[in-house]
Amino acid sequence: MSLDPTQPRTANRHESGDLPATEEHDLPPGRHQFHKERLMSQIHDDRRAAAPRNPFLRKAILLPAATALAGALAVGVLLLTPGGAQGPGDLAAGPALTTSIGTVDAHGAPRLLDRISLAAAGADAPKGRAGQYLYIETRAANTHVRTVNGVSSLVSVPLHTRQTWRSPDGLEGWLVEPGTTEPGGITLAGPDETGNTPKPHLGAPTHDYLATLPTDPDALLRKIYEETEGQGNGKDQQAFTTIGDLLVESWPSPQLTAALYRAAAKIPGVVLVDSATDAAGREGVAVARLDETSGVRTEWIFDSKTLTFLGERTVQVKGSGGEGGLIKPGTVVFTHAIMVRAFVDDIKVTP
Repeated sequence: MSLDPTQPRTANRHESGDLPATEEHDLPPGRHQFHKERLMSQIHDDRRAAAPRNPFLRKAILLPAATALAGALAVGVLLLTPGGAQGPGDLAAGPALTTSIGTVDAHGAPRLLDRISLAAAGADAPKGRAGQYLYIETRAANTHVRTVNGVSSLVSVPLHTRQTWRSPDGLEGWLVEPGTTEPGGITLAGPDETGNTPKPHLGAPTHDYLATLPTDPDALLRKIYEETEGQGNGKDQQAFTTIGDLLVESWPSPQLTAALYRAAAKIPGVVLVDSATDAAGREGVAVARLDETSGVRTEWIFDSKTLTFLGERTVQVKGSGGEGGLIKPGTVVFTHAIMVRAFVDDIKVTP
């Protein structure tokens, strides 16, 4: 791979100051969903044995939620404002990121996903002009085990912002993520590890590629199962993970988004969780699935009233995880909130 972390970097988005100084952070093991572009694949290969995923930092946007959303949608921007203050049971600042884990309804997910899919189908379609880039800003944090000289300890990577710019065809792009890139970011352009132009697929989709996916839920789920066969901890868990990837790190059309939710409703083991809080402190209801191998439950979090997709988190809910069993039940292994999705005129430009 030709990516060079020493290249000049860009500044943070409009609502925050300078990005924190770069630190070396191990990336989380397990959930690698939103790091599937070429750069993140390389980083995962290098560091995956040591930790989970990487995080973000964001200042609240000082607009009433309804006003901000209405204005944003008018110009083709999806902007999700933070909720109220975080309580002690929502997202702790200590090394465990402990949380309340909500109550599971084993039979409520299909009905909720049907409502969510109807709401998604009625949303405005992403609108971009020729030559524009898809900008996605997220906020996240994670907890992982780090082992140095045979001694393991629990480490939390604090909330910080991850910004990506990608051309619809995926050939041009830029990433800014504290702890992974230098403050200005790093290019995502260039050939893959073999020197060839990367071909988009479900694990590394482009905006143009999403437009080719079937919007029939059965055909879509069949394609997901076929293309991810042999990956992850079982076909059903991997299918759920793959759909979550598409929801978080891209901007599918309303028709495809609705189909993804309807496809998820057909996956065995998908449940409803009555309460979950995303990385921005926004409370909602979740659709989730437990990975029986790791004991980690992946939750897609939705606003309880509007059914807007807010983000996702993974929580240790069964047994202890990580090396030495240091990750105890109730630990948020990873939390990830979508803050802004928009088309912009160039790389490093923010809405």
